[in-house]
Amino acid sequence: MITVKVLGPVCANCKKVEGIVRKVIFEMGFEAEVIKVTDYAEIMKYPILSTPGLVIDEKLVCSGRIPTPAEVTTWLADAVLQHEQATSPHLFTQRLRGLSFEF
Repeated sequence: MITVKVLGPVCANCKKVEGIVRKVIFEMGFEAEVIKVTDYAEIMKYPILSTPGLVIDEKLVCSGRIPTPAEVTTWLADAVLQHEQATSPHLFTQRLRGLSFEF
């Protein structure tokens, strides 16, 4: 399961980021654990200079701004593919065969 952390105090921007994340997860139709991290000691464990911050599977993907839904979709899709590749390489290969790439 994908783990998503929203880093920051209880502020309007942090709530917006959490809302975007939850909406994208719902629209993509997969399960993920969304954790709101408000403790400054926990937040400082990540290379973040300002909040809000967004961490997907322990990788900081955004900080100091509100990401767009398109950005969050891309980051979550990448995390899902990495997770699938690590846990079931056969399924990952089948999914790749079904994709078309244009260059």
